[in-house]
Amino acid sequence: MIPDRTRLALLVILALLAFAGNSLLTRAALAGGGIGPESFAAIRLGAGGATLLAIGLGRRLVVMPGARDLPGIAALFVYAATFSRAYVGLGAATGALILFSTVQITVIAGGMIGGARITVVQSMGVAVALGGLAWLLAPGLAAPPLGAFALMAAAGIAWGVYTLLGRGSDAPVARTARNFIGTLPLAMALAAIGGVGGSPMAIMLAIAAGAITSALGYVLWYSVLPHLSAITAASLQLTVPVITALGSVIWLHEPLTGALAGASLLILSGIALTLRRS
Repeated sequence: MIPDRTRLALLVILALLAFAGNSLLTRAALAGGGIGPESFAAIRLGAGGATLLAIGLGRRLVVMPGARDLPGIAALFVYAATFSRAYVGLGAATGALILFSTVQITVIAGGMIGGARITVVQSMGVAVALGGLAWLLAPGLAAPPLGAFALMAAAGIAWGVYTLLGRGSDAPVARTARNFIGTLPLAMALAAIGGVGGSPMAIMLAIAAGAITSALGYVLWYSVLPHLSAITAASLQLTVPVITALGSVIWLHEPLTGALAGASLLILSGIALTLRRS
């Protein structure tokens, strides 16, 4: 239970910082070459699974995955694996921008397939956001590597599917715990392929990304989500690429180019239009 607006605002801010932290921690670990993307993803999923298992058992939740959880487990694993691999070639801010725009477009497309109607304004928003992505990829504008872009777009699609699968869940923390725990065999296989281990700092960053910014971040988000409208929740998530960009400049010393700033403005404006009902 969230007792007042101040507490709600604080928890929302912490959750959004955690979402941005996923990109920052991943890029920080992978940029220096101290760990491989497969090992990072495996450690992240393992740390997240262990943390959520402890939380679930403490709350007496059902945390052992079953057959009904397989689609969510698959979507979560694809997201984590492609997210890490993409950040070998992407800056933190660019990756977060691609991720969250792709997630939003995937959720909209899923809604349309499910029979939801899209307004003219929302259609314009999708077109504007896609235009921003095209600008980001335009030759001569320090465009991100196409392969890394495709991997992050795949991560966004996977996370969008994961979001759609989880809509209407009456026990989101338990569902998240089951999904993370269910990825552990796949994470172990991924680590075996990519090689286990890394520098102590990179391993610590991977553990933090799993236990703190993923597991605890999701628990925080799900605790405040019932107190937010769907439009407000979606709008708040648009701040994550902005927070990530600021963090990447301050912590990772990544440049904030004019092309990235312009494309970001176009993409976020387009996604904002998709949130309007009319």
